[in-house]
Amino acid sequence: MQIIKDLVKEADFFVENFKVGGLAKLGLDYESLKQVNPQIIYLSITGFGQTGPDAPLPGYDYLIQARSGLMSVTGPEDGAPGAGPVRAGVATCDLQTGLMGAIGLLAALHHRHLTGEGQYIDIALLDTQIAGLANQGFNYLMSGKVPGRTGSWHPALAPYRPFDTQDDQIIIAVGNDSQFADMCRVIGAPQLSDDERFSTNPMRNKNRAVMVDLINEQTRTMPAAHWLKGFTDNNVPASPINNIQQAFDDPQIRARGMQIEVEHPVAGTMPGMGTPLNFSKTGVEYKKSAPLLGEDTDDVLSRVLGKSGAEIAKLKDQGIV
Repeated sequence: MQIIKDLVKEADFFVENFKVGGLAKLGLDYESLKQVNPQIIYLSITGFGQTGPDAPLPGYDYLIQARSGLMSVTGPEDGAPGAGPVRAGVATCDLQTGLMGAIGLLAALHHRHLTGEGQYIDIALLDTQIAGLANQGFNYLMSGKVPGRTGSWHPALAPYRPFDTQDDQIIIAVGNDSQFADMCRVIGAPQLSDDERFSTNPMRNKNRAVMVDLINEQTRTMPAAHWLKGFTDNNVPASPINNIQQAFDDPQIRARGMQIEVEHPVAGTMPGMGTPLNFSKTGVEYKKSAPLLGEDTDDVLSRVLGKSGAEIAKLKDQGIV
């Protein structure tokens, strides 16, 4: 534990995701490390937070998706084929919590720049996903009405859903009445935008089923590529429904450099996904893969703590590092 405390003396951040109280048994809790470095910024990531009746419980993304209500608004609506709650295809709660943790660290670092004070940050998977309910959570709090699943269509905007074509389905995401008129013109049914049943978004929502059938009658007459070009050329929001391979082959994604290659010491050249952050002053370089377990130990001990080769070898012999 002394090596960790020595590193903490030189560190800005300490990040851990042990169960509540786990590191206190080792003398590595915030109160202990604050004595070593009063300016340390300490981030604890847990399933349910440091307080509350369920604080001791382990947290997993799948459980949080279910408990937070996220799964209750994800999946086909009641009565549709395969109806029922559905898990998001990636670990969205884990990912959101990591991002919120990074934001918290940076905010605390700014506070330290202003005041010289370090601090403790408590972040939970469940809290993060409750905040991440966004419009669905806010709509419930304002109305008292529990939102349900709507499959792949939007509960408040119309048309905002998949539509059929001669081959593949596409998404049409109309956000206002002007876009709806442009869409109707592109599909060869300008009369739909003048129909009082569809003239405003509230009316389109009210008459959603009839509207969807009428649009599908038109879009089924031509292939997806035809409609996507027509919609794009006329500022109507639309998109293919890509699989993962198609996404990485997308010219826009390629242009943004989101697929990268890095050198791995064992596997050779490996593909990966780039960062979405593009800095004007500090460009990102992908020099190598993430380090192997223990790969940087010698460098950290020598560069940060000033340990000699002999001292590092002794620590290894003792099983400390």
